[in-house]
Amino acid sequence: MTGPKSGEARGKSLPPPAPREGDAPTLADRQLALDKDRTKRFPDLLTRKLTRMSASPLAFLRGAAPLFFEILKARPDLAQGPAGEGWIVGDLHLENFGAYRPDALKLDAPPPSAKKTRPVVFDLNDFDDCVQGAWWLDLLRLSTSLLLGGRELGCNGIVALELTDKLLGAWLRATFDGTGPPEPPPPVIALTEQVQKRPRLELLDARTRLIEKGGKRQFIRGPRYVDLPKDIHELVPSAFEGYIASLAPEDVPSKGSLEIIDYALRIAGTGSLGGLRVAVLVKGKGGPDGAWIFDLKEQGTPSASVLIGEPAAGMTPAERVVKGFRACVTHAPRMLGTTKLGKLSMFGRRLAPQDDKLNLRRLKSQELPGLATYLGALLGNAHAKGASKMPKKWSKDDLKAVREHAITLAGIHEAVYLALCDRMRALLP
Repeated sequence: MTGPKSGEARGKSLPPPAPREGDAPTLADRQLALDKDRTKRFPDLLTRKLTRMSASPLAFLRGAAPLFFEILKARPDLAQGPAGEGWIVGDLHLENFGAYRPDALKLDAPPPSAKKTRPVVFDLNDFDDCVQGAWWLDLLRLSTSLLLGGRELGCNGIVALELTDKLLGAWLRATFDGTGPPEPPPPVIALTEQVQKRPRLELLDARTRLIEKGGKRQFIRGPRYVDLPKDIHELVPSAFEGYIASLAPEDVPSKGSLEIIDYALRIAGTGSLGGLRVAVLVKGKGGPDGAWIFDLKEQGTPSASVLIGEPAAGMTPAERVVKGFRACVTHAPRMLGTTKLGKLSMFGRRLAPQDDKLNLRRLKSQELPGLATYLGALLGNAHAKGASKMPKKWSKDDLKAVREHAITLAGIHEAVYLALCDRMRALLP
């Protein structure tokens, strides 16, 4: 039997293994490099992003969409799947579904005697990375997020796999059989009923404060809002004017209600941290308690482009987001629009107190099967609605392949998450 060589015994430390392409430490270094590049204009946001990504493997996946597609490019065996394509969400995961107030003009008109209140819908709600591509990619990313999200959902691996099968089965029926989504499950009903009653003042009080002189409001500077750099600050009024000009005439409020009161850099999201995001506070209606908040968000190249190529020419990045959003959901959020801030393409929308998401940690175990089924059906409806090419119906083996590939991807992301956390220990205060 061969023993250790001289110098290896008695506790002498060995050098760490040399990094290999595609292993967890190398991918963690790649993610760190991507985050540093993403936040180079606002370096203070790097620590915030790393802190948010360190919360869980699901939080890491949320912030690492470009890396997800780089992994698929390096592993074509995972990227290939059955036919079917059209508009896809791109950066799809469990928390890219939520409640919002839709465009009233796209809803059925209520009876004359009914109270004129816009209903709240629950659907896919983030299309920053939307692009025309293979459905397989959305299913892989959503299934991977479900497997990684077991901690948040309070379930073990066996249950997570069973939920994935329910999600995929519902997607199949909605995409190919036109079944539409089932009745919303209890957690979705509870969320939409809760936010339906939420007043506008609740949104304002959470994000703004009254200024004594003049009785106007301004954004509360702190973790959520900070002052914009001077060169960007000067461009906001014209950018907001361009956004309003992009709206359909029937969506444009009276001119007086759009008087700008304040604007600031908005700090929100995980994957989007580092991109420019501007919150604009305008007069609205009804004095200081009737102000409105708008969100202008920088758009760029979709994360999936590293795998499937650049989007077709003819649209700005923000126009792509609006078109993909409207192509995939039945009722889009209110006042979607586009503009430019300097050379940056910006997607705009009006925020509402009804914008909210499910708290995954508060879901009950008996609610999970119905929710997984519902999310799969919503995605299937979106794919069918935005389809450019409808193939023959996928088989059970096709769905099994999605699950098996998602298991592999979940394992890769779990390992990279831990390797990145190891890097963070030296970086975070």
